[in-house]
Amino acid sequence: MKKALPVLASFLLLAGCADDAGTTTADGGSAAYPVTISNCGTDVTFDSEPQRVVLLKSAAVPYLHDLGVLDRVTARAGVYPDAYYDAATLAELAKIPLLTDKTDTTGHLQISKEVVISQQPDLVLGEVDNLSRDTLSAVDIPLLEEPAMCADSTGAPTFDDISAQLRAYGKVFDEKDAAESAVTALQERLTKIKEEAGAASGRTAAVLYPTVGGGVTYAYGTGSMAHPQLEAAGFTNVFADTKERVFEVTLEELLGRDPDVIVLLYSSGDPAAVEKALTDLPGADKLTAVRNGDVMTQLFNFTEPPSPLAVDGLEKIVQRFKATS
Repeated sequence: MKKALPVLASFLLLAGCADDAGTTTADGGSAAYPVTISNCGTDVTFDSEPQRVVLLKSAAVPYLHDLGVLDRVTARAGVYPDAYYDAATLAELAKIPLLTDKTDTTGHLQISKEVVISQQPDLVLGEVDNLSRDTLSAVDIPLLEEPAMCADSTGAPTFDDISAQLRAYGKVFDEKDAAESAVTALQERLTKIKEEAGAASGRTAAVLYPTVGGGVTYAYGTGSMAHPQLEAAGFTNVFADTKERVFEVTLEELLGRDPDVIVLLYSSGDPAAVEKALTDLPGADKLTAVRNGDVMTQLFNFTEPPSPLAVDGLEKIVQRFKATS
């Protein structure tokens, strides 16, 4: 595998010169390869199906499960809360060795490059602060990041991005048919949830990530999956005028926008402590959402980045607030 020249697109599948998936060439290889995709502005070429995948973030898990290739993951790092997964996925994850689950206070993974390289992966999924694409490329290990998490991402995510990503992974792993089946099932489910949510309620909402133990509170704008998720649930995002994905926000600004509903994201730990991190802020009791008890905690991947889990998260938001709308 190799890293090719940078391009400006963000994870669009390039036209490939391959026959239908599953066919083989005269030398026994798959006619579906090579496959080149563009990820975070860099072309990544696969000459064969990845067989030794290392996960550095949990976001790709539902994609790989739906495609039936989670058994290609030979090691994982980070936090994988049980609440994300069904019994079948949990059983698959239990077979994958965990390198470390050490994270900082903002949920970012702490791992050395030596630990990852020692696994001899032919693909790493998820970029972390101290283990960049360039670092891995220097030792001929390709990396793919979820498109919405790319540093140069400027687009506004939508639920269509989930289907696009399923198809992208379907090409990488030569599972195009499985990808199309998963896309169909996902779209049917999303339609049902939107029908349950009904028309826009006129209520406002905000999605926040508070720092437990004191510190910065972050909010999510139109550059995040939080925005289409709130819209699909029938709410108006109070930060719809902010194009950034995530940014620091003060309590004063929150009070000024005063959302009717607040969804709090967190990576791990006690959800009660996450809610307390908001409600303990001086003056937080003046927020309408806090006064009315319309504050909901949700694990991070149920909202960010776009993935099948964001559909689960939408369903949770609809079920939590539909009765009070």
